[in-house]
Amino acid sequence: MPPRKSAKQPGPKNGNGAKLGFEATLWAAADKMRNNMDASEYKHVVLGLIFLKYISDAFEERYQALLAEQDQGADPEDPDEYRAEHIFWVPPEARWLHLQANAKKSEIGKLLDTAMEAIERDNPSLKRVLPKDYARPALDKQRLGELIDLIGTIGLGDKENRSKDILGRVYEYFLGRFASAEGKGGGEFYTPRCIVQLLVEMLAPYKGRVFDPCCGSGGMFVQSEKFAESHGGRIGDISVYGQESNPTTWRLAKMNLAIRGIDGNLGPEHADSFHRDLHKDLKADFILANPPFNISDWSGERLRDDARWAYGVPPVGNANYAWVQHFVHHLAPRGLAGFVLANGSMSSNQSGEGDIRRALVEADLVDCMVALPGQLFYSTQIPVCLWFLARSKANGRFRDRRGETLFIDARKLGMLIDRVHRELTEADIAKIAGAYHAWRGDKGAGTYADEAGFCKAAKRAEIASHGYVLTPGRYVGAAEAEEDDESFADKMKRLTATLWEQQAEAAKLDAAISAKLKGFGYGK
Repeated sequence: MPPRKSAKQPGPKNGNGAKLGFEATLWAAADKMRNNMDASEYKHVVLGLIFLKYISDAFEERYQALLAEQDQGADPEDPDEYRAEHIFWVPPEARWLHLQANAKKSEIGKLLDTAMEAIERDNPSLKRVLPKDYARPALDKQRLGELIDLIGTIGLGDKENRSKDILGRVYEYFLGRFASAEGKGGGEFYTPRCIVQLLVEMLAPYKGRVFDPCCGSGGMFVQSEKFAESHGGRIGDISVYGQESNPTTWRLAKMNLAIRGIDGNLGPEHADSFHRDLHKDLKADFILANPPFNISDWSGERLRDDARWAYGVPPVGNANYAWVQHFVHHLAPRGLAGFVLANGSMSSNQSGEGDIRRALVEADLVDCMVALPGQLFYSTQIPVCLWFLARSKANGRFRDRRGETLFIDARKLGMLIDRVHRELTEADIAKIAGAYHAWRGDKGAGTYADEAGFCKAAKRAEIASHGYVLTPGRYVGAAEAEEDDESFADKMKRLTATLWEQQAEAAKLDAAISAKLKGFGYGK
């Protein structure tokens, strides 16, 4: 596998952490080429080509180096020469130069399918991962050739760009844009980066086993690796375990980890975590997840007696509390879990959910609850929250917080990036994570204090008095109003003066509009 790469990069960022630059230009050009093809279908066309270009670039750089060393016994056609350097071996029929030379031919789709099959054949870790349906009649071969030429203009896998994580940037940017383009019908594979970043910053997975049993495209793993590396961690400090039920999304996750050089165990194939747990004996140090919200078709009636339901049998009509208990089941004795759920999970009392929530609180598992602002997701407008669970609140890693839960109301944070999407800024993430780490007593996090309207540490008795409802707004109260030392008389004088100015300006605008209308023959 290619080596892991540091994600630390200079340059301007938007609120979601993505670099502004050629990614947007590449997306705009690629998007024009898809014609009438659905984003959900086109996604695999583009991402497959981006992946192929990446491994071909890395291969070609090593190939040229070996050519220069032939007099010393180097063989540029020996696969072991590449594997020794953690570079994928690319057979002749799959090399980018060969494909781009044939991009304008009508059989380019068949050539791409052959290339993908050859790569999987010679690189077992990619078996059943790459898309192999470029030859289908519905795919416009002229546009496909244009897309190959477009992607061919960007260096993705040479050593310099691998160190800059160029491919990771493009891949992540495209995943986000495809999620946005798919709208409510898609996007379940993509958790907005700002939410993933917040989960990672709060859990701080420096080392240990990281598990996501509904891993989507693998974003939780990528961010966890970045966190560990940026805080001085060593390669291999984190062990990645995941599972995904959607076969297409499972392949996306495998590709996403492969391009980052992350050697994760996602199981031999896609599988449903409830009915075929591929990591049945795993006890994870950290669980990060964004399970599908409020799903009713999880076949819960077949699992009424499952050993995972230690705090109550979840309702057949909603899997939210099945996910919560699945996470608890897989936590190590000192493990921490952070995950996304719909807001209804904090207060619902239907079908025994309130009883399960009460049992979780009484077992002192609920560490922190965070209410998030709306419009963060591409695929749903359902308001969401973050749950944080701790197997032990007195495990020596931070202050003893037994019998206490931190509530954070972050609904007023975030900024709109367009008319329908909001993102948490770096400052928002630092504010939320900082409050959590201060409350836990983490080294260097400062002293914790309740902040009206934002955060409150509540004892179990107070939670019980609220009927075990975990909505942060019930606990944090209202923010204190800013002191206003302006007298009433002065305020009225200032406000009325502003009003007269605005009315005078409005009169001028009305007169100008009337004059224009008269000029066009529409005057009174």
